[in-house]
Amino acid sequence: MRLFNLIFFFIFISYGCKKDPAPISGCTDLLATNYNPNAIISNDDCIYFNTTPYTFQNPYGFPNMNIPENNPLTMEGVSLGEKLFNDPILSADNSLACISCHQTNSSFSDPNPVSVGIDNIAGNRNASALINLGWNTSFNWDGSVLSLEEQAFEPVINPIEMHNTWQNVEITLNNHAEYPQLFKNAFNIDYIDSNHVVMAIAQFERSLISTNSKYDRFLRGEVQLNPSELNGYAIFNSEKGDCFHCHGSQMFMDNLFHNNGLDSEPFNDLGRGKITNNPNDYGKFKTPTLRNIEFSAPYMHDGRFFTLEEVIDHYNSGGKYSSTVDPLMKKIGVGLQLTNQEKEDLIAFLKTLSDTDFINK
Repeated sequence: MRLFNLIFFFIFISYGCKKDPAPISGCTDLLATNYNPNAIISNDDCIYFNTTPYTFQNPYGFPNMNIPENNPLTMEGVSLGEKLFNDPILSADNSLACISCHQTNSSFSDPNPVSVGIDNIAGNRNASALINLGWNTSFNWDGSVLSLEEQAFEPVINPIEMHNTWQNVEITLNNHAEYPQLFKNAFNIDYIDSNHVVMAIAQFERSLISTNSKYDRFLRGEVQLNPSELNGYAIFNSEKGDCFHCHGSQMFMDNLFHNNGLDSEPFNDLGRGKITNNPNDYGKFKTPTLRNIEFSAPYMHDGRFFTLEEVIDHYNSGGKYSSTVDPLMKKIGVGLQLTNQEKEDLIAFLKTLSDTDFINK
């Protein structure tokens, strides 16, 4: 009996003194469920590498955010993405950063109709506001890409934007004084590659969440809308204003593409049709969110309207007919026929979607 107890004692000491269970299958399996869900396993040295989850509350009325399984939001990743977003190091001549065309005070959009790249060449579309992007199912005005990671590849190598190469970006970042350690902290990698650059930027862009406008506080019962704002709210959500069809839900966009009567044929910009090669999509563009619309002028895919008044006047006039004009534009050629007061009320409501905390933080 004593011999049995002695053997048991040594077995207990042998196993009990180990801090963690030994990894199996070349360290590819998480052996304990109490590890950080964002833990990254290094297969080289069997060390569990932990990042800090970036937590947020899903906004009222929003579906779950679209987050790729291979790129969860972490504090380290979001912070790194923000640094990259603000750093002109991604451009060929170190002069242009993402924030140059997506300025904070403009709700991360460009206050100019179109942006100008490092070679002083202007694009042909307005730089969209970056807001609540985690709930978008496609990106760019024509929906040419389906993820933020994919979209972030484009500006760096676009000849009229940053006009760089990813090979050059990788060399520059890997020889930088700070970035190698920051990427190590965020992704546990020893060589910075383009995939992890866009993953970090995408994480930061998903963190750009705006849901604290006056309208949001109204829904939470914290404030009241004034009579003009309430009347504009009623116009917005009725056939009188016809706005809710494309800008309904708490996201104030529908993730779809519409021809809203901006132009007659032939179209200068085919929009969605350039991607699908379907003539039925000519002149259609992605519905932008109306959140922070007060800050994101100019408006439309080509920045043709500089004020909300001009936008309302476009719809009030009825717009222009074409073969692909959206059926929701039921008053094409006739217009909404809003009075001046009704137009003012509608704009008053649109300004309740302004989130100054988002702009200033």
